[in-house]
Amino acid sequence: MASAIKKIGGTDENVTSGDLAAQMEVLRNDVSALTQIITDLGKAKGDDAVAVAKAKADALREKATDTADHARVQAMELQDQANDFIQKQPATALGIAAGIGFLVGFMGSRK
Repeated sequence: MASAIKKIGGTDENVTSGDLAAQMEVLRNDVSALTQIITDLGKAKGDDAVAVAKAKADALREKATDTADHARVQAMELQDQANDFIQKQPATALGIAAGIGFLVGFMGSRK
């Protein structure tokens, strides 16, 4: 084992267990530093992913709000058209309402 250490270290000096312990401690510190660097990198990437997800969620929320507003405006326009139709042609509107009521009642009573 000592010959392997001499080959690795490149010296002909006698290697003691204290030298090995010191090299192991340096190795542990290096591994610890690498672990910390990887952890920090992972946190940074995670923070970036969270920021991207929040931006996408905000964009989707804004799009949903716009779509809901557009649907509300269309519903109000349809309501206005229905009110105008009822005021201009009340008999026709009454006939249509009675016909729809009859169909709903007929379909609901069939089992």
